[in-house]
Amino acid sequence: MLLEESSRRILILDGAMGTMLQKYKLGEDDFRGEAFAACTKELKGNNECLNLTHPELLLDIHRQYIAAGADIISTNSFSANRICQAAYGLEERACEMACAAAAIARRAARPSQRRAARFGLQEI
Repeated sequence: MLLEESSRRILILDGAMGTMLQKYKLGEDDFRGEAFAACTKELKGNNECLNLTHPELLLDIHRQYIAAGADIISTNSFSANRICQAAYGLEERACEMACAAAAIARRAARPSQRRAARFGLQEI
């Protein structure tokens, strides 16, 4: 379906998740939440934590991109891998973060939740 649609027209990819998150002016507690209360490292800026602590923010951002005309939305999972999360001592939670990111994007892309988006795309 994606290949077929792209042969007919230019598809629009969403924009930068991190840039959109900056407007919320989130603090350490927003990134930490209850999910990461025991973590001893600073988590502010670890946007993948938000998949578990504030999924509604990410859902809202996906919806904003869809409303603006995005055909493809990417997941908030750029650093949701063991290597990146090791810097925060959260390497064991990387898979959980990635799965949550996919679920949030999928929810935003549901026909009942969207106007334009047709495809979800995992960030590479």
